[in-house]
Formats: sequence, C-alpha cells, structure tokens
Amino acid sequence: MINLGAELRAVAEDERAHSFELFSRTLDMTWIRNALALTGSATVRRRKLPAEFVIWLVIGMALLRDRSIDEVVRHLDLVLPSRTASGSPTEVSRSAVIQARTRLGSSPLQTLFHETAALWSANSADALRWRGLAVYGVDGTTLRIPDTEENEIEFGRPYGPRGLGAYPQLRLVALMVLRSHLLVDLAVGPYHSGEQSLAHTLWERLPDHSLTIVDKNFTNYWLLHHIQNRGTECHWLLRARSNLRWTVVRRLGPNDLLVELPVRHVARKKHPELPRTILARAVRYQRRGFRAQTLLTSLLDPHLYPAAEIVELYHERWELEIGFDEVKTHTLERAEALRSKSPKRILQELWGLAIAYNLVRLEIEHVADRLELPPRRISYRHALMLVRNFLVSAWLASPGVLPARLEALHEELTLLVLPERRPRRYPRAVKIKMSHYPKKPPPKRRLNNPRRA
Repeated sequence: MINLGAELRAVAEDERAHSFELFSRTLDMTWIRNALALTGSATVRRRKLPAEFVIWLVIGMALLRDRSIDEVVRHLDLVLPSRTASGSPTEVSRSAVIQARTRLGSSPLQTLFHETAALWSANSADALRWRGLAVYGVDGTTLRIPDTEENEIEFGRPYGPRGLGAYPQLRLVALMVLRSHLLVDLAVGPYHSGEQSLAHTLWERLPDHSLTIVDKNFTNYWLLHHIQNRGTECHWLLRARSNLRWTVVRRLGPNDLLVELPVRHVARKKHPELPRTILARAVRYQRRGFRAQTLLTSLLDPHLYPAAEIVELYHERWELEIGFDEVKTHTLERAEALRSKSPKRILQELWGLAIAYNLVRLEIEHVADRLELPPRRISYRHALMLVRNFLVSAWLASPGVLPARLEALHEELTLLVLPERRPRRYPRAVKIKMSHYPKKPPPKRRLNNPRRA
C-alpha cells in the first residue's frame, strides 16, 4: 500500500510524487514554498504537521468535501512519521490540526492562489479570445458559514422582513475567465459589503486587450472610465438600466447607436478625472418571450465588433453564475457552506477552495484541448467525481500503476462531453415559495442586538 504522506513529503524534497501526479504538472511545490516564505510562515522546526502539509490539507478539504477534516488528514497521511515509547505510530489530534491551521493563517493560501491563478488564467484567457480580446466576467455571490459568535461579529448575517438570517454569511466578488471558468481573483468581505466596493481591487488584474462583462449593478461611470483608460484595448460590456439616459451621436446600424452618457456633476466632483460625457455604443435587441434590452459597451467599431456577435457574447456572462453553481452546488455538495468556526480559518478555507476549483478546471481544460472542444463542454460535476475517485485510488495503489490510472482518468474524462448549451427559452420565475412555518429564534446572545453585523 502506498503512503501518500510519504509521497507528499517527497514533493517537499524535490522528488517526484507519483500519487499526486494528477496535479504535479500544474501545482509546483516551489510555489508552495515561496508562498510560505513570502508570508513568513515557513519554519525551521519540523512539526508533526508542517506548514506544507497544512496547505495540502486545506486544499484536500475542498476536494474531499464528503469527508471530515480528521479523515482528510488520515486519508492523505499528512503527518510526519514518529513513534511512541511502546513503538506504535503517533496520531495527530483534532486540536493539533486546528492549531496547525491557526499557525498557518490565510496569507500563504491567498498568496499561493494569486501566484497560480495569475499564470493559469492568463494562459487560458489567451487561448480562448474573442476577436483578439480575452473575455472576463465580474459578479458577486454569498456563502454561508458556521453559526459562531466570532463569525457573526466578523461577517454579519442577512436581515430581512422575516427577521435575522439563520447563519452568518460572507460576500465575495469573483473575477473569472468566462470561457474556461478559471478564477483570476476574489474579493471577500462582510455580508453587508457592497459588490462595487469589494470589486475595487479586482480591476487592476485586468490585462491589456481584454473585455470585461459585468451586470447592470456595476453601472458606475468612474468604473467604466477606469477600465477603458487603464491599459491598451481594455473594454467593458453591460446591460443598460431602464432609467439610463443618453444623447445619440449617430446611428451605426439597425438598433445600433453611438451615444454619449452624461456624467453628473457630483460624480465629477468626487472624481475630477472624469470627463463630462462618456462615449459608448448602445445595441438594442429582443429575444422571443423576453422584453427588449439594450447593451452598452466601449466596443465602438461596428465593423470590427458586429452588433449581433456582441449580443451573443453578452450572454456568456452567465458562465460566471454557472461557475458559482459549480463551487456551491457541486464542490461544496449543495451545502453552500464553509465549515471553519473562526474568521481566519474561514478565509484560509475559502482560498483553499479557490485553488482546488482551479485545479479541477485545469484538468478539464487539458481534456478539452485534447478533444478540441471548449472547456464548458466538459461536465464539471463528473470531472470532480473522477478526480476524487483518483485521489482515493492513489492512496491504495502502488506507484507503478499510477501512470496507467492517470491515463485511464483522462480517458474517462473524454467521455464527459456535454451537448451544446441550449439558449434560455423561458423567463426566470420563482419555483419554490418561502416556507410559512415560523423561523427558529436565534440564540439568546443575539436577541439584544438583532442587527449586529
């Protein structure tokens, strides 16, 4: 029986890890050591659960979601071998795992994610361009977290007409390569944070020759001006609000206008660099069964960027929502909840989840390249299940058979081709009503101040 912990230790010593061959070509151990060094988390003392292993543990918590944290440690054998006085092997306690995660903190995982995502996403976006532009998307979502006092104080919880929410929640905004679903960056904050304010750090990640598709809630003249002027050929695309007004400069074609968006005095006073008007293109379209919509974009050339293609491209914005579904419904097993009980470990787990998601997405991209198909034609759910099965089988197999099993895994992945995505034919509608049963009251510690964030 292969000892996977020994194989991981071999990685730390620059030896080949057969059992982690699946990710060895994408997640270099050098990056892990650099992340620990840059954040001051590398230690000379060799503990039973070293920092390098804790990073693998946090990533494993996401990949092996159906197992407890103790089982992940045991399954990956992430403990340096030692023996008691009687000669029996020592085991790491649950408290020792918590202490090891607390010592590590979230910074090494965050640094590792940024280093890997910067390289992986740039290569992916470059290979899947639209008319010479890398296609990105930005949007926000929320995640439930365990109901502890620390988590509530740090992140807050929803509050609505029916009272306080059942669980604390965090809010995050993601920057994603839309055509491969690879995450580029995340901005995380309390539940009551605004998506625009959280996303402020993401715009600097946009490269030259790119197009960013956003929801109409990101209609902000400073933001549009900033994206358009921060580099070379940086463009934006969004759906216009119904109350937005503009002046027509000239007609570019049927339902295709060049317009000027007036910038209010208040906005120019806050941001003196803003011009009095922003030149944009307004493309109006209507699909059967839906109301007419207008898209606004900085893609002003009607010959280089045809209106019909812009309309089709805008609907790729939903790839980000599908990516959120892959994380929350499939990776997190429909729980849509993280499992750490303190804010620092919550952030650590979130960055580990983002790395794990990107690793699975990279395997999907390799298979899609092999089949000459777009990555979204490969089933994420089934790919994730096969990756989990591979990790389990790697623990039970000998190193000699793992290359064959890896090849068999990729052969299985090639069978997971999805049919072409069908367009949405029906408007959105609520399918499940809110329950009429009374809500369970929150713990007494919160009754004195129900709105505390």
